[in-house]
Amino acid sequence: MSTSRIVVTGIGATSPIGGTAPESWSALLDGASGARSLEHDWVEEYSLPVTFAAEALVRPDTILARPVAKRLDPSSQLALVAAMEAWADAGEPAVEPERLGVDFATGIGGVWTLLDAWDTLREKGPRRVLPMTVPMLMPNAAAGNLSLHFNARAFARTVASACASSTESIVNAVQHLRDGLADVVIAGGTESAIHPITIASFASMQALSKRNDDPAHASRPGSIDRDGFVMGEGAGVLILEREEFAKARGAKIYGEVLGGGVTADSYHITANDPEGLGASRAVMLALASADVSPGDVTHINAHATSTPVGDPNEYTALRNVFGERIADIPVSATKASTGHLLGGTGALEAIFTILALRDRVAPPTINITTPDPDVPFRITGETQELGDGQQVAISNSFGFGGHNAVVAFASV
Repeated sequence: MSTSRIVVTGIGATSPIGGTAPESWSALLDGASGARSLEHDWVEEYSLPVTFAAEALVRPDTILARPVAKRLDPSSQLALVAAMEAWADAGEPAVEPERLGVDFATGIGGVWTLLDAWDTLREKGPRRVLPMTVPMLMPNAAAGNLSLHFNARAFARTVASACASSTESIVNAVQHLRDGLADVVIAGGTESAIHPITIASFASMQALSKRNDDPAHASRPGSIDRDGFVMGEGAGVLILEREEFAKARGAKIYGEVLGGGVTADSYHITANDPEGLGASRAVMLALASADVSPGDVTHINAHATSTPVGDPNEYTALRNVFGERIADIPVSATKASTGHLLGGTGALEAIFTILALRDRVAPPTINITTPDPDVPFRITGETQELGDGQQVAISNSFGFGGHNAVVAFASV
């Protein structure tokens, strides 16, 4: 295995608070919220108990050429929009196709394509079901289409580990680069699952906030009156390269990906381990992979979904690793602004973490009305300065099925 350093040379995002990565970052720093009432007929048609979510601010089919958009599920549309931005931001690397890979992720995949096709089958019969239905709905569709668009022939791999998916894809990309399988990897994740069936299901399990009268303030991780997460939509993409390849072509470098850790709780299909053992191990593996100690970490982007149980469990996991020092580390819970992008959330939060290190500022966590004593992070509605010198940060993602993924970054 190579000891090559892995660097970030391009970023792209389409999120509930911005159509691009810079727009999303600026809105995050300004304390924006992407949660809005849903203006769809199906909200009333199905009498949904939750009537808001954080949809992508810019619809991807308004950016892509119509023939391209028609052949892609919205999740793949979002992935392609974010990837095109990231590729251009990286200066369109001149890399041999056999040395360009794709590590991508989604939690659910093409749910809109699948359920629209089911409606068509029931209402109009099998002959009206589109022949592209399966290629559009399959979870690997985003990775496959990115491979086609950018002529990436090294590999096109997909992770589907619920809300840990795109963080795990970044960890995999680092490993693949260090193993010498590629010089450049397009990594990230996407999700477009704000659909009546998912809203109804999450609401049924009491996972969603029901603040229908105040969507912008519904997601409030770290606040004692939190009542659930807000569904989000979007995609995040990072262009990762071996440092020597990036420097040889004169690429700008945002930061370094030091390493990552992936574990499983083996505790419950939806609840995470209340003792935080699996999450703690993921953090420790990430730090070991990065060759840094807990004392080196200067910022944390927490998973922090705003659920009553999940936030304290994450605090327990981090306290297991950092001890009393956890009270001194600036923490951001950016889902308060963006909602929870499920399989796309880790990639978007990785971008926010990289930009926090670049700008040496931890973004604010909005909507904390009364801090929860059981979640005593150093978390605030204001930005927090990170200071001078080397900065090291981790970004956490935990998902249904007991999936844990953590990635560590460093400033340059």
